[in-house]
Amino acid sequence: MGWFWSDGLQAKGNSETASQKLLSRQSQSPPRECPMRKNQKSADFMSSSGTCPVKHAPPTTAPPSECPVPHGSRSYAKERKECKREWKEERKREYKRESRIEGEIESQSTFSKLNPLNYMFRELSQAPAPDQTHALPTSREPSSIPKADGDGNWEYPSPQQMYNALLRKGYTDTDVTAVESMVSVHNFLNEGAWSEVMDWERRFSGGLYKGWRMCSRGEQNFPAMVHKYGYEKEVEDLSPSLVRFQGRPKDMTPKAAMFQVMGWLYPAAFGTEPPFDRHDWYVSRDVNGERKEIRYVIDYYSGPPEPSGEPVFFLDVRPAITPLGATERALRWGCDVWWRAIGGDAREHEKLSKSQ
Repeated sequence: MGWFWSDGLQAKGNSETASQKLLSRQSQSPPRECPMRKNQKSADFMSSSGTCPVKHAPPTTAPPSECPVPHGSRSYAKERKECKREWKEERKREYKRESRIEGEIESQSTFSKLNPLNYMFRELSQAPAPDQTHALPTSREPSSIPKADGDGNWEYPSPQQMYNALLRKGYTDTDVTAVESMVSVHNFLNEGAWSEVMDWERRFSGGLYKGWRMCSRGEQNFPAMVHKYGYEKEVEDLSPSLVRFQGRPKDMTPKAAMFQVMGWLYPAAFGTEPPFDRHDWYVSRDVNGERKEIRYVIDYYSGPPEPSGEPVFFLDVRPAITPLGATERALRWGCDVWWRAIGGDAREHEKLSKSQ
């Protein structure tokens, strides 16, 4: 193309002559050595015939649209039935998973509403229940059980709170007129349970050695042994407190289960009804200036009523079976049994008679 630019640099007067030369050159055929000459025949053929030189196969007609599965065959019916069964099972599994997740969320939200000190709702309603036919008092009675946080003593629920709690637990057939008596019995039993806890604390809050000395002559001689070893002030200044408690009526203790087995084997000697309630109390004990948590287990038994018709209850209060609790139970029970077995009281009385 150098010649094109060369012609373009000539004077304006020669512009017409240059144009004529360019047209004449374009009308001529390319030189023999030019690569365009090789494809000249193909270009001339295409321009003359107007058709594509490539041979194309004739178009084929598409088959009519249809499902490739033979619906009328037995294998198809079997596969379809199996597919439906698998789909139903998958839906069932998915529903169970969703139900389990919803149940866990609901249980977590319910548990978050409970007071960790007593596993009850933080705010017990004092409002009358729907369709309640008898008005109940809403006043709460304080107990003699001190709280571990130093904020006074624990308070018992009011009759209205007790009734609402019973309805919430499913006891919809509760006689509303008997709720006040139920609260009185409830408070009386808890006071008795705390008194039993205090008996254990008086013996073992100062350690196992002091506890053994005070228990060495049985239950009846405990006050005399306290006086003998000079533990009066220590016993009087005792200050345990209740950290928290938990009702577990559906969980039978090993001791209660053993009594049921013995009652089945020897009904005349050990036959008794299973406990109607169980509590776990966590008591704060002062050990050398440090607070230590001791768990007590309480079984509530009902006995034959009095001739006057008043109900009778028995409480079995003891430390839980931990290494420390088991040792305390063995010392107290073992010393009492041994002292009575050797006739300790009779021998002491005989010694006292001879000295006089």
